[in-house]
Amino acid sequence: METYKLFDAEYKFACLVWDHEPINSTELVKLSLSTLGWKKSTTYTVLRKLCERGVLRNEGAIVTAIIPKAEAQRYESQTVVERTFGGSLPQFLTAFLGDKKLSAKEAAELKRIIEEASERR
Repeated sequence: METYKLFDAEYKFACLVWDHEPINSTELVKLSLSTLGWKKSTTYTVLRKLCERGVLRNEGAIVTAIIPKAEAQRYESQTVVERTFGGSLPQFLTAFLGDKKLSAKEAAELKRIIEEASERR
């Protein structure tokens, strides 16, 4: 499961791929320069590392994702809840929401998500 662990810069880079895939590696270099301020060597180093870890694929100078964005986000969010809140989703939500008020639409969406998760168990 550690494959999905992305450091902040890696995540930002992977987002470029997720948002533009399939993308030519030359275009990815240009996008990395304009968006992240990275030189070509940095882009190719991070690309190589993420390919080695099975997150991205670079075949024929076309870069695509192996791991979907939603899967990486799920792993990251589960890690935060585990590490910071001892795995307690209610504690996480309490801390996350703080004094924030939810709209009726947001509350309904969260209720639907919770009900679907409860049905799966």
